This record gives sequence, structure tokens and C-alpha cells, in this order.
Amino acid sequence: GGAMTDPKGDRSKGPSEQDDPDLFTRIVDSDEEGVYVSGAKAHQTGCINSHWIILMPTIRLTQNDKEYAIVGAIPADVKGLTYIYGRQSCDTRVMEGGGDIDLGNAKFGGQEAMMILDRVFIPWDKLFMNGEFEFASMLVERFTCYHRRSYVCKTGLGDVLIGAAATIADYNGVPNVSHIKDKIIEMTHLNETIFAAGIASSHQGHKMKSGVYLNDDMLAQVCKHNVTRFPYEISRLAQDIAGGLMVTLPSEKDFRHPEAGPMLKKYLVGRKG
Repeated sequence: GGAMTDPKGDRSKGPSEQDDPDLFTRIVDSDEEGVYVSGAKAHQTGCINSHWIILMPTIRLTQNDKEYAIVGAIPADVKGLTYIYGRQSCDTRVMEGGGDIDLGNAKFGGQEAMMILDRVFIPWDKLFMNGEFEFASMLVERFTCYHRRSYVCKTGLGDVLIGAAATIADYNGVPNVSHIKDKIIEMTHLNETIFAAGIASSHQGHKMKSGVYLNDDMLAQVCKHNVTRFPYEISRLAQDIAGGLMVTLPSEKDFRHPEAGPMLKKYLVGRKG
């Protein structure tokens, strides 16, 4: 897990200017074995599925922020690390007996959590930045260059959603209606635009002195910018095609209920076949 995002507090101030110094992850102590860090990392996608976490700065740092210039690797179950699990809109359905329809990937679903670090120990051999504040901005830029290009993965989700919308249109007997086809074409156009920016960023990558390739940073930012806009429009169009059941559909538990289930299956039908 790449842990970069700090809570940040008053965003008009740098780490060393905050009323609470822990609002950015920092070194609080050291000994002959290594260093101890405290702070928090927010919005950590997949962190609980990870074996190791790499802590990194989140913004440009100054001379006064040296204690915050830290990159280090910690085991995901290290002493002093607490995870506060994030909430998702339908997460209580896991307690309702569903699993085939309502939960998606029921065994290996993603999650987000907030990570609280309380004097977490990092040995010297797992510490990769220790006070070199002048490299923090370069690290952030290169991390985001790779990370924002990786948002091309959203197009896989888009493919599934477009396919589902087209299937619903077919079930409803309207696959050839012009405005339905126009919406599916627009969804595909938006999805492939995200994909194109991500692939182009990789194709335009260049080899650095170390031998590592760095993808094109401008196109990586464009890919991310597209992802902040287009998936919402794709989802809106999918809801438009699917109709009100997208938001009023009963739960899987209801479909399996001995009395409610047959009634739902009688009335929630589409074209024959």
C-alpha cells in the first residue's frame, strides 16, 4: 500500500505550522535501531489487503519540515498502527444474507480505511528518506505520475457498466431505440477516452538514468482529470437507461424470501425470454 495522503488540517499552512503537529506523518523519536513515527494517512484504498505499507510525504516540504520528510516501509500489522474502516453506501447488506447479487466480489472486495500511527517503529534498513525535504516534491510528482496513469483501470469497470446497461436495454425490449443507442455510444466514447489517455501516457514514457521508465506526466494528469468527470456521466447514462429500479430495487434477501420472492419475479420482468 502506498500511503501518501495526510489529513492536512489547515491547508493554508505547512506541516510544521499546524496547531497539531501530528496532522502530517512525522518522525517523533529515534534510537540506534531506527525511528518512530506518528500521524495518520487518510483514504487508504486496499491497505487492509496489503502485506506492507510505504509511508510517503504528501506535499512539497521546506527546511522547517525536515521531520516530515520520511519514506519508510512498515508491515501492515505493525505495532502502533490502527485502521479505522471506511463506510460504503451498501455495506450493511453483507449482514442480510445476500452474497450473489448485492455484494459484488463478496470475498475479495475493496475497502478504504484511515490509518492512525502511534509511535510506529521503522528500522534503519526500511527507511528510504530521512529529512531530505528537498526531494519531497519530486517524489510526490513521480508517484502521482504513475498513480494517475493507473486510473486507466477504471475503464474495466466502465466496460462492465456499459455491458450491463446494454443488457438491461435488451431485457426491456428497447435495444434498437435511437436514444438508447446514442447513450450507449456516448458511454463508450467517454470510457475509451479515459483508456486512450492512460495508454498514451505509457506509450510516451521515457527512460531515466536509473533504467526505470517514467510515463508522460501531462497525459497522466489528463487521464486522472477524465476519471474525475467521465465515470459519473457514464453512471448517469446507465441509470437513465435502466430506469428507477437502479435505485429502488429490493435486496437479494427479498428476492430469496418465500413470499416476496415469487411476487417480485412475477412483476419485475422484461420482454419474453
